[in-house]
Amino acid sequence: MEETRCKFWLPKKNRFCSNARLNDSSLFCGNHNRRTDGQWIPCPIDPSHSVLKENLDGHVKRCPLLKQVRSLSQQPFYHKGINAGKEDDEEELGAVTSTAVEDNVTSEMKRNAVHSMTVPEFCNLIKKIESVHALICNGICDSFKIPEACGMWIKREIDRKLPFQEKHVTQQASILGNLEEFGVLKNSVGVNQDDEKAAPAVVEFGAGRGYLTQMLADCYGTKRVFLVERKSYKLKADRSLRQKESLTIERLRIDIEDLDLSAVESLRNVPYLAIGKHLCGPATDLALRCCLMEQYTQDNVEHCSSNNYIRGLSIATCCHHHCQWKHYTNKKYMLNLGITKEEFHAISWFTSWAVDADHGLDHLDFTDSRMHLESIEKELGSGLPVGVEDIVRNMKAVERAVLGFMCKQIIDVGRLMWMKEQGLEAELVKYVPSSISPENHLLIAKLASLS
Repeated sequence: MEETRCKFWLPKKNRFCSNARLNDSSLFCGNHNRRTDGQWIPCPIDPSHSVLKENLDGHVKRCPLLKQVRSLSQQPFYHKGINAGKEDDEEELGAVTSTAVEDNVTSEMKRNAVHSMTVPEFCNLIKKIESVHALICNGICDSFKIPEACGMWIKREIDRKLPFQEKHVTQQASILGNLEEFGVLKNSVGVNQDDEKAAPAVVEFGAGRGYLTQMLADCYGTKRVFLVERKSYKLKADRSLRQKESLTIERLRIDIEDLDLSAVESLRNVPYLAIGKHLCGPATDLALRCCLMEQYTQDNVEHCSSNNYIRGLSIATCCHHHCQWKHYTNKKYMLNLGITKEEFHAISWFTSWAVDADHGLDHLDFTDSRMHLESIEKELGSGLPVGVEDIVRNMKAVERAVLGFMCKQIIDVGRLMWMKEQGLEAELVKYVPSSISPENHLLIAKLASLS
C-alpha cells in the first residue's frame, strides 16, 4: 500500500504525504506533482487556485466552486465589485495617465518597481514620506483599553471549548473597549431584547471563526450578529453563539468587495455597528465603502441618521503591503499630498518593513530613516556603483521598520480623513502596544449625532 502513496515529505508532520500517486509513472500526488512548463493563470471562478491556460475552458465548467458561485450570484445582496473602487477614479480626479488602473499589483511587482528606481528617485521618495508623515501623522495616540465588561474573558471564565490565546483576547478586548469609550458601545446584558438602541446589531467584516463577535456577545449582550467572511472555517464560535437563545446569527459567505449591505433584508432599518479585527490590506477599504459609500453622502447624512443604519465603526487595519490603488478609499487625498499611484504602491510595499525590528520597542525614533539618508550619501560618495537594491539590502532593520511604520500611518490617516469627509466623527489610535502586535492601528468612528 505504501508503494502507491505520494513521496512528498511533509516536515511539519514528519511523514510522507498520504495521498495516492497520480499514476504509476509519477512519484507524487496531484497536489505535489511538479508543474508543467505551460502558462498557469488564476481560475476566474476562484483565484485562490491556478489552472493551465490550455485547460481553462474545460476547468471553468467543472470547477468545484462553480455551484457555490452560481448560488451566491442569485442572492439579492450580491453585486459584483460594488465596493471595489472605480477604474476611472484617476480621470475623475484629474490625474493624467496613459494606462488603466491595474486589477492587482503584487508585492513582487511593487518590489521590482522600487528596485528599478534611480538612487535620486529613491531618496526623493523617502524625503517625501518623511515630509508627509510630519505633516499629517501627529495625532495618533496610544489607546490601550481593557474594559470591565470583558473581565470574564480576561479571567478565562468562558466556554473551555473555545480557544484562548492571551494576545488575541487582549486585542479583541481593546477594540471593544475603544468602542465603549468612544460612546458607541454599551453593555446591554440584561436589557430588554426589543430595545434596539441599547443593543444595535453587529456586522463583523472578515469574521473568520467569529471570536471577536463571541466576546461581544458574551460581554455586551449583543442580540443580532452578521458575520461576513468569504472563506469557510471550522465554526467553533458559531456553535457557541447559536446556543444563546436571545442571539440571532447570520453568516454571509461573500467577498466584501461584492457585498451590497443595503440589500440584506434582515438588516434593513436596523441600527448596527461595523467591526473588524485585522482586515487585511484592501479589505479595510472595501469594508469602509460597504458601510459608508452609499449611505453617507452630503445629501443623505440626515436621512440615514433618522432611519437607523450604521451607528459606529471599529476596524483594526493590517497587511498594508497588500493595499491597492484601485481599492484605496482616498486617492484624492494622496494626490493632493503629491503622492502618485506608483509612489502609493511603493509606500505600501515599504509597510512590510514595519515587522523587521524588535517589537518590544514601542516608541521608535522616527528620525532614524533620516540618518540612513546620510549613510546613502556617504555610499554614493565612495565612488562605488550603488543601486536601490543595494541600498535596501544594507539598511538596518530598525531603519526599515521606522520607514515601514511611517508608511502604515500615512495610509491609515488617508482612510481616517475619508471617513470624516463622509460626515463621521472619527479617530485613528494605537489600540495595543507593538509588543503585542505591530499591526496595532484602529479606526473608530460614529455618527456625529451620537456625540
